[in-house]
Amino acid sequence: MEMKTLSRRKFLGATTLVGASAAGALAAPAVLAQTPFTIKMQTSWPASDIWMDFAKQYTDRVERMSAGRIRFELLPAGSVVGAFQVLDAVNDGVIDATHTVPVYWYGKHKAASLFGTGPVFGGSATTMLAWFHQGDGKDLYKELTQDIMGLNVVGFYGFPMPAQPFGWFKQPVATVADINGFKYRTVGLAADLLQTMGMSVAQLPGGEIVPAMERGVIDAFEFNNPSSDLRFGSQDVAKHYMLSSYHQASESFEFMFNRDVFEDLDDDLQAIIEYAVEAASTSNTALALDNYSADLVRLQEEHGVTVHRTSKEILAAQLEAWDTIIPTLEADAFMKKVLDSQREWVERVTYYELMGSADLALAYEHYFPGKLKMES
Repeated sequence: MEMKTLSRRKFLGATTLVGASAAGALAAPAVLAQTPFTIKMQTSWPASDIWMDFAKQYTDRVERMSAGRIRFELLPAGSVVGAFQVLDAVNDGVIDATHTVPVYWYGKHKAASLFGTGPVFGGSATTMLAWFHQGDGKDLYKELTQDIMGLNVVGFYGFPMPAQPFGWFKQPVATVADINGFKYRTVGLAADLLQTMGMSVAQLPGGEIVPAMERGVIDAFEFNNPSSDLRFGSQDVAKHYMLSSYHQASESFEFMFNRDVFEDLDDDLQAIIEYAVEAASTSNTALALDNYSADLVRLQEEHGVTVHRTSKEILAAQLEAWDTIIPTLEADAFMKKVLDSQREWVERVTYYELMGSADLALAYEHYFPGKLKMES
């Protein structure tokens, strides 16, 4: 007898058919309960990080839109594997899904960083998320993960992150000379960038940053945003917070699923899994703007943190460092294809964005005079 593997989708369908027959015989109600399909999703974030709240916004939406046919077991980093090991775990089926960022698997292929923390040609995170959905990004991501790397995964992108701070320093820095020799935490191509500028870089997951600062392993660091930084206790190890930077200015979350798990779902559930990312992208943005802004005020008023804008000298040096790195990336044919696509997109789309946008700083200064200058 030929033995065939029964997929989860077919199993659920068969269960429903058998149940329907039994229900008819017993004159039971027409609508039958279906055993929920449970997806084990581990994030790359500590349990206390606000990004766990963002992940839960996504899982809550999937569960409600699926009428309970899908349930999530949402786990923080380290529950099954480390924060940087989630790609392998999803690929191997150790976990079903992850909520992460592509830069965390940059060590597998540097092109991963181009989908989150690559060179800044002038586009915002919103611009680059639009490139993923309307430009070539989605197809190029599939080519990288499935064709080039041979991974058994499916991924979706959502939540255009506000540009990340240059980070936390014990003393303010204003020149490139000020940061020369610093031991600094960042991840992905940002590590290449800042090493080009004279820093020594350690790539650490979020939960290890403050302990590393306390032990003197690093002198300065960045993670992502005021809320995460506050919850990590960044204000306990440094008091100068430098906002604005080109090292990671256009990142988004990656919602990654084991391909077999995803394809075993009914078509409508696959659609819910995919399009709930877009719904969560909106809710994540609202939650981020509310919490990030409120926590920035808390850092200043309750914890004595001084907020600075990163100097134009350092920002200009970052762009010059990108100019040095880009040719080395383009030696790889696939990475050149991605970068060419991004440049073409940004040149057209950001021209429209910049020409059409009002000077928001001018309006802000008009209604709240002196505030920006005090925080510069």
